[in-house]
Amino acid sequence: MKIEVCSTYQELSHKAKDLILQEIEKNKNLLLCAATGGSPTETYDLLGIEYQKRPEIFAELRIVKLDEWGGIPMNHPDTCESYLQAHLIHPLQVSDSRFISFNSNPEEPTQECTNIQDKLNLQGPIDLCILGLGMNGHLAFNEPAGFLQPNCHIAELSAKSLQHPMALGMQKPPTFGLTLGMADILHTKLILILIVGSQKRTIVSQFLSQQITCSVPASFLWLHPNVICLIEKDAME
Repeated sequence: MKIEVCSTYQELSHKAKDLILQEIEKNKNLLLCAATGGSPTETYDLLGIEYQKRPEIFAELRIVKLDEWGGIPMNHPDTCESYLQAHLIHPLQVSDSRFISFNSNPEEPTQECTNIQDKLNLQGPIDLCILGLGMNGHLAFNEPAGFLQPNCHIAELSAKSLQHPMALGMQKPPTFGLTLGMADILHTKLILILIVGSQKRTIVSQFLSQQITCSVPASFLWLHPNVICLIEKDAME
């Protein structure tokens, strides 16, 4: 794992944007797996600015949504769908045919996971996966547990995940999560994990210990041969 400590969130975001652009320039048909939340927001917004200068480089970009809150309408302002539409899909003009997206409120959640897994198996593997580090060490909605799921699945949300600002903004909290699994993530060619905020110092310390455990799902990234970790200095003890 290549670890780089950035002085500010702005520095981290610019480095992440440059790295993503570099990968897109190498592979115009790149399949990008996109996390949501505060950590990647400025990175995505910077990509939107780049689109205004060079729209042609994004013309074939494909995006897969990393995870989604379950049991709430797709048009709710705090879904991962609404976030990605606002910060990535619309600014980069990614068509529906180039976007693989969990439905946040499917009639059959298990079938929804099967559908997404089938699409990923057909179009994958993921070329570049953008991740954040959950407060309890989760990756996407792969929560700490006795064992971890390899592929797309319905996740039972932890109390810490339900304290996420997106969930707290909902009148009715999500009842489950929909997420790519650990094998889906670890089969990615290049992983970029962005870690931001002083509130994450404790879990960052556990993550950097390199102890691989299901109680910190992000620790499995130490098994991957091609991970870049950008950490805001404020997130370090």
